[in-house]
Amino acid sequence: MISMNSRAWFVGCAVAASALLLASCTSDGRDGEAANPQSSPPSASESQAAAKAQEKKLTDRAQAALATVQGGKMVEAGAERVADGIHTEPTLRQGKTYKVNLVCMGSGSAHLTYTPASTGPKIEVPCDQSVVQQRLTVHKLPVRIDVEGAKGSTGVIAWQIDMV
Repeated sequence: MISMNSRAWFVGCAVAASALLLASCTSDGRDGEAANPQSSPPSASESQAAAKAQEKKLTDRAQAALATVQGGKMVEAGAERVADGIHTEPTLRQGKTYKVNLVCMGSGSAHLTYTPASTGPKIEVPCDQSVVQQRLTVHKLPVRIDVEGAKGSTGVIAWQIDMV
């Protein structure tokens, strides 16, 4: 037979265990803090910091992908947000052959164009981490290279121009 003291102790333990289980089930995953249904979303500065960290990560990955490509003497290189695009007039020499290497990390695609258009064809650069290469011979100066992100595309484009 269970005594009254034993029964009270047992009920007390059951209530304490239930309260502990309830508290742990309402956690939102932030190191055991209780969930607050009225908590606000991350602040603008937290969102900006996260976006910058993601952009740096994508930039590092894109530049690492380009580093695996064998090239000639580097003329110009860089990395930009897909939304900003690439707009450059590199110092090239007439009659020389160059290789343009591009890699886009993110989602969507971008389009590479040259001015004058006779420098090279317009090509699509998918934002799927693959390296796109194009050889061109400069017949007319100056040469302008533009890479524009397609509508809704996001991420980072890294490029390198090598003389071959």
